[in-house]
Amino acid sequence: MIIAKRMVGVLLATAAAIPAVAEDRTAPIKIGVLTDMTGAYSNAVGPGSVIAAQMAINDFGGEVRGLPIELLSADMLNKVDVSTSIAREWVQSDGVDVIVDVPISSGSLAVNDIVAENDAILFSAAGSTELSGAACNGHTVQWIWDNYAMASALTKALVAEGDDKWFYITVDYTFGHDLERMSQAIVETEGGEVVGAVRQPWGTVDQSSAVFEVASSDAKVVGLANGGTDTVNSIKQLKEFGVGPESGKKIAAFVMGQADIKAVGLDQTEGLYVPMSFYWDLNDDTRAFSKRFMEQSNGVPPTYQQAGVYSEITHYLKALAEAPTTGGADVLKRMREMEIDDSLFGKGELRVDGRRTHPMYLLQVKSPEESIGEWDFLKVASEIPADQVVQPLAETGCDLVETN
Repeated sequence: MIIAKRMVGVLLATAAAIPAVAEDRTAPIKIGVLTDMTGAYSNAVGPGSVIAAQMAINDFGGEVRGLPIELLSADMLNKVDVSTSIAREWVQSDGVDVIVDVPISSGSLAVNDIVAENDAILFSAAGSTELSGAACNGHTVQWIWDNYAMASALTKALVAEGDDKWFYITVDYTFGHDLERMSQAIVETEGGEVVGAVRQPWGTVDQSSAVFEVASSDAKVVGLANGGTDTVNSIKQLKEFGVGPESGKKIAAFVMGQADIKAVGLDQTEGLYVPMSFYWDLNDDTRAFSKRFMEQSNGVPPTYQQAGVYSEITHYLKALAEAPTTGGADVLKRMREMEIDDSLFGKGELRVDGRRTHPMYLLQVKSPEESIGEWDFLKVASEIPADQVVQPLAETGCDLVETN
């Protein structure tokens, strides 16, 4: 049985100093974090997303439009049926206005329909470009990332350095296929070459056959179009067989979190490239936010997904204070109209397809000698402007692009 925990936002402070618009509503504003609490994605989202959401509510003053803000959370167990069941109960019975996270693409696509039917909002932590493409409906936002941004940031930056021969180790489902396809298109457009690819079922432990193929190729870059334990296994086995910078091949992971890097160790991940939209040690602003976050997370810094929760909820509350009603469509319209320039993700806009634009960073794992702290893993290799990493509107396939 899934138990949703309700945490009421701090109500002692006054509302933000934006004048509320009159509306005949007395029910609290409710934000639900529907996330993976203990599974494969719990380090990236999970309890940290709940912490970030509560921080945003507290920083806003705990109320908006004269209404208290309540925070709910639940474990969706990385299952579509659980995600839809909780989401439907939240928006139809409990009056939830916003759902946050739902980190698996299949779950987010299903909840995408539910929020549209009930004039609610989903801030998705999933990477599927369908959410801002064929499935876009004006009620789902991808604030932090999608597969296109990750593929573009990683591939463009490395190809620009002359690393133009790629080999992919790809997890054999939609997520991996999308990353490989998008990256391959960029490699070929920029005059490079894909010299090989191996697809493996999710959860493949023995990746030796793929590693042998990589080792015998003339690839300059090994692109890991997988995630979680699959990426960890790829890195360990590539290292075991001497495939990496020492053999003239760069290792590039499209999606890898700081917890995975810590688990594998700098001795095995040194030199690896990974794209991110936020890193806790990026600048003074990210360090200040991360310090506050870490005081509540047992010293673990926020991921880009968790920082995104704080950023997106903050912008939502600002727009909610000025929107004509508390309905999802009205608030999203105001969110798109308002300037976005927050201290964590920089300047950008919320487009009609639901994508929030911002720059991306190509980060490189430090050597053990370079690292000076427990979570000091990454350094910036390059910054990629938003217009180079966010999919052009005309290419998304979102029907709303033609009508707005």
